[in-house]
Amino acid sequence: MHPSAMQNCIRFFDTYGKHKESGLVIDIGSQNVNGSLKDATPARFNYVGLDFQKADGVDVIITDPYNLPYADKSVDIVLSSSCLEHSEFFWLSFLEMVRVVKPDGLIYLNIPSAGQYHPYPVDCWRFRIDAAVAFMKWAQRQGYNPALLEAYTDAAPPWHDLVCIYAGDMKFVEHYPDRIDLP
Repeated sequence: MHPSAMQNCIRFFDTYGKHKESGLVIDIGSQNVNGSLKDATPARFNYVGLDFQKADGVDVIITDPYNLPYADKSVDIVLSSSCLEHSEFFWLSFLEMVRVVKPDGLIYLNIPSAGQYHPYPVDCWRFRIDAAVAFMKWAQRQGYNPALLEAYTDAAPPWHDLVCIYAGDMKFVEHYPDRIDLP
């Protein structure tokens, strides 16, 4: 994980986490590579890291990123940082996040929009700001109702991360009145 990715997640919890007292947080792509989002997650949350192999930061090993081992609407916060560029079918990965998040839950994505090729095991994509709305529209076309709360592209080179934050359902947008105050 690069430093700006960690800082973006800290900003997310500082801004949005204060509206949740506790709950289940899953981190998709959690393997500790130069840092873990577990370190950014406040202790009051039950953090569970998911990845493809046993490693530091991994609590649950998954074999299919398009079929998360959680019931519909059962997760309070879904995190995914520096992961979707490695998903061959990222739109299916996002749909699984929307499926498992509670209606009043949150989805936090941090995805490179630039940077060097880094296969782990593959490196398929880079994402621009328009992807934030496209993710939401894709989920809505599939019968879900997430709401994009905010999106921005981090200025930190070389990755220029796209950060997207969604409410699980549009009915809960008002539960999250604050937005990240970027430096």
